[in-house]
Amino acid sequence: MGLTTDPAAAPPGGALPATAPPAGQDPAALKVVPVRHYARWAAAVAVAVLIAQFVHGLATNPVWEWGVFADYVLSETIVQAVWVTLQLTAYATVLGFLLGTVLAFMRLSRSPVLRTVAWAYVWVFRSIPMIVQLVFWFNLSALYRELGVGIPFGPVFWSVDSNSLIGTIGAAVIGLTLHQAAYAAEIVRGGVLSVDPGQLEAAAALGIPRLRQIRRIVLPQAMRAILPTAGNEIIGLLKGTSVVYVMSIGELFYQVQVIYGRNGRVIPLLLVATFWYVVLTSVLSVAQYYVERRFARGTDRTPPPGPLRRARNLAARLRAAADRDDRPAVPAEPLGGSR
Repeated sequence: MGLTTDPAAAPPGGALPATAPPAGQDPAALKVVPVRHYARWAAAVAVAVLIAQFVHGLATNPVWEWGVFADYVLSETIVQAVWVTLQLTAYATVLGFLLGTVLAFMRLSRSPVLRTVAWAYVWVFRSIPMIVQLVFWFNLSALYRELGVGIPFGPVFWSVDSNSLIGTIGAAVIGLTLHQAAYAAEIVRGGVLSVDPGQLEAAAALGIPRLRQIRRIVLPQAMRAILPTAGNEIIGLLKGTSVVYVMSIGELFYQVQVIYGRNGRVIPLLLVATFWYVVLTSVLSVAQYYVERRFARGTDRTPPPGPLRRARNLAARLRAAADRDDRPAVPAEPLGGSR
């Protein structure tokens, strides 16, 4: 904002620079002229018009076929496919981050053998596309017809057919887990490296065992750096499960393909898949937000209120304002009091 005594003298793109009022003039008489952001207003109007056109197209374009969308979005086949997608995501997330944590500490180990093996694993599995890994594990029986337990390079005591041991779902979980572990290892390693080394030196000086140092000191502090990237990886894994359609697993995208392959309603069925992916991603994003708030308690003693708290505070303020409006006015007593 700027101060000017003549409103007409303000330039169209802003206000005059603030200057001291002339001698003998009352500062209260000066008029404050706000800065006018014409370019910002024009950009906001343009964006609003584009959004309105998009919403109008969604409502009026018959190609979207919202009736077909409503028929299938909560159908039993689609709900079961969503459940399969959630299962694949949960298994690959838990197993992938467990294996990734082991690989991360192997890379941080002082053993050159462990460091080299962990580095090679990360290098290989980050280099191979996920779809290639899934197809490879799906055809594992062509490479190893039997899997067994015995003495290395010696006799085998127990063996089983590969197809009976690793089914289609098992091959998908193995492929997703091994792929995810390579990225999880780098995420965990980056979080551990973000912890001040002085923390470990102080813990070692106090005689705390190494495993307890990692479990009680390093990982709780590293989680603040791990969680944002880990949340993105989990969301990416949720959407990446659609790749298992090449294995004919009945997850969400595969079932949508099967349905629109039969009835030809491609657009509304793709909308069904989009709707469910948006819903699941939103749920994961909300969970990530609250988990991050929990692990930020050690550094932020007074974190800002969350969405639910802000909504409750807004409702309380609205109720208080409504109560003040409904309360009858009390006449003020005369200044001199009653005589």
